[in-house]
Order: sequence, then C-alpha cells, then structure tokens
Amino acid sequence: MNYDHTNPEHGNNIAGRLNWLRAAVLGSNDGIISLAALMVGIAGATNSAATLLLTGISGLFAGAFSMAAGEYVSVSSQRDAEKVHNIEELTSAWHAAMASAISFTAGALIPLLATVLTPEQFRLPVTVVAALLALILTGILSSNITGAHPARVTIRVLIGGTLAMAVTFGIGTLFHGIV
Repeated sequence: MNYDHTNPEHGNNIAGRLNWLRAAVLGSNDGIISLAALMVGIAGATNSAATLLLTGISGLFAGAFSMAAGEYVSVSSQRDAEKVHNIEELTSAWHAAMASAISFTAGALIPLLATVLTPEQFRLPVTVVAALLALILTGILSSNITGAHPARVTIRVLIGGTLAMAVTFGIGTLFHGIV
C-alpha cells in the first residue's frame, strides 16, 4: 500500500511521518550496509569467530548510538531553524532518534547473525547474500511506502551496499595474516 503524502485527510502530520520514515529507512539501510561491510572486512582479515562476534556487537552498538545521536542533533537543529522562521515543527527529535537507532539495530542484526551463526567455510558468502537480500527488502518496502519506483530504489541500495562490502573486504584481505 502506497502512502499518499498529498492526501489532505492525512492532516498536517505528513511531514513528521515522512521524517520518521526517512530516519527508519536510513537507519535500517545503514545498519545492513555498515555491519555487512564491517563483518566482510574483518572476515577478510581473520577467521576468528570471537573477533568477528566482538566486532559485530561493537559495530552494532556504535552504529545504533551514532545514528540516534546524529538524528537527534539533525532534527533538533531543524526544529531550532523552524522556530526562528516561525515554521510548524515537523517531528520530534526523540522520535527520529529512536526510529533511527531501532531500525539500525534491526538492519545490523541481519549481517551480524549471518556471520556469527554460519560455519567458517560459508561465512563470507552467506553474510553477503543475507545483506543483499535485506537491502532488496529495504528497497522494496521503502518504494512501497514512498511511491517511488521499486527497481530504482532497490538498485540504488544494492549498488551502495555491494560497493561498501567489496571495498572493506579488499582492505581486510590486505591485513590477512597480520591480525
């Protein structure tokens, strides 16, 4: 079901809902890509399950708190500008921060679990495939909510995610045997 942001019956809360949606989509997309790239990069350097688990959990919490703090600061700055210019407040900084942190965590759990629950010989391909499938789902859900063309949105997130994983894997392999 597409969300019709032009429909007047949705009231003045449209902008707030779109900001919340933006925070949620951005958070899940960042969670998937950040953790998948981090896990793939570290997997290129070491096969240690303990190192991968510690890296994944640390990356998940660091990313979730970073997304929440960034979203809070961003929305707070927007709200300050709206007050100065007498514009109606669009959304709550706390709501946006929570949406971003929760969605980052949900997205990040996919590559984290794929990495730590998969036997070593299949770890890398399973993590990459899980991340790509999660990005496809994120693209489809995002396009369904916003009304954008699903293929365009999905291709955009797949390119970014694939590039991030390829680069970090390359960097990780440079350190293989050193770590």
